[in-house]
Amino acid sequence: MDELRILSPTAILGYGFPAGSLAEGMANKPHAIAVDAGSTDPGPYFLGIQPSEAVGKLAKFGRTVHADLRPLIKAALEARIPLIIGSAGGAGGNLHVMGVALLIRGIAEQEGLKFRMAQIHAEIEQSLVKEKLRQGKVTPLGPVPDLSPDDVDRSVRIVAQMGVEPFVRALEEGAQVIVAGRASDPGMFAALPILKGFDKGLSIHMGKILECGAIAAEPGSGGDVILGTIRRDHFLVEPMNPDRKCTVRSVAAHSLYEAADPWRLNEPGGTVDLREVIFAQETDRRVRVSGSKFVKDPVYRVKLEGAALVGYRTICIAGVRDPAALAHLDEMLEAARTRTAEQFSDLDRAQWELYFRVYGRDGVMGPLEAESSLAHEVGLLIEAIASTEEQATSICMFAHAQILHYGFPGRTSTAGNLAFPLSPQDIPAGPVHRFNIYHLMEVDDPLVHFPIQMIEVGHD
Repeated sequence: MDELRILSPTAILGYGFPAGSLAEGMANKPHAIAVDAGSTDPGPYFLGIQPSEAVGKLAKFGRTVHADLRPLIKAALEARIPLIIGSAGGAGGNLHVMGVALLIRGIAEQEGLKFRMAQIHAEIEQSLVKEKLRQGKVTPLGPVPDLSPDDVDRSVRIVAQMGVEPFVRALEEGAQVIVAGRASDPGMFAALPILKGFDKGLSIHMGKILECGAIAAEPGSGGDVILGTIRRDHFLVEPMNPDRKCTVRSVAAHSLYEAADPWRLNEPGGTVDLREVIFAQETDRRVRVSGSKFVKDPVYRVKLEGAALVGYRTICIAGVRDPAALAHLDEMLEAARTRTAEQFSDLDRAQWELYFRVYGRDGVMGPLEAESSLAHEVGLLIEAIASTEEQATSICMFAHAQILHYGFPGRTSTAGNLAFPLSPQDIPAGPVHRFNIYHLMEVDDPLVHFPIQMIEVGHD
């Protein structure tokens, strides 16, 4: 085989894609459809979610995932090619894999489909992490503290980011649909090329470009289809929507996407060296990439992600437009902080937090924002986090009341300083988690911690 084609329908399963783009992609006779289904971008919430909460939350999230899955499953089975899904359910834990697998089984039942499905799990037992920690085989990834056994115990759930090897094994075992837990973004795209003997550096680099769908095109979109074609000494990338095109700039830029080092793509088991990569415009819509080289690490390491429960959040949203109130806004916020601390002095101060974000002034950048003139109106987000939902709501309500009725020089409206777009003003937002594990763990085998379960879907 001199050429192999991988179709990426969308940046994240659930983002959607035009039916015409998928049809054009399938007309190019791909050898596999691969799609990323998760990320740490939304934060740690879905990683830390409890099974009791997951049913409702994942069901809402699942509607868009279901809408993408149905045409992708049908297209893959009709073409007799595998559909490969990584980081299922957003966070890639066991319950996330099971949730997506249930959606797939439901579609199979509705459509009368039969196929072999592999479920690859990525959730890691706390006892294993603590043993590896004891052996000195867990190290921080970036500027994070050293891991402690207490950190491990506090984690609601821990996942490891699998490399390409579990996907390759599932394909070798005849899986037609693969639903995997937390995975390296390029892994699901690189698996079939590596299985078929194509260069590992080129395969993973192509996966890096494909994993975000047509974001690597111009104009970029996370909700559109892109095709990767790998050959023995290069690969090609091209969007399937005629309104988009891949350019040297768009493809080279995506090689830098989420990369700490412009010359190195760090992956489980090794690094893709980009120092000799050449990007060339092959047609007005297609880019050719060559020169990517894989350098194997002496020790195989996987990234660990863990989420710990911090507390519960309540928010309040308000607008401020009165020029006098805007002029005294910092004074009002500081007074609210002081009065709230006094009011809740019976609570351990380490057990609750109060934040004010002023959108229209510095809500995004905070103290890093360059000085600028204040807008004629701002949006105020009040956020309280505490040990219980009741405490968080009480703190948020008290704080907003202090700002609402604060008296300042030049005040003309005693009815209140804030405009509330919502009722009730204080909205419980549920549990709050933080990433408390973001570390690398040495493993002896890239397969052993990612068990594969084969299921015959639709067979009696």
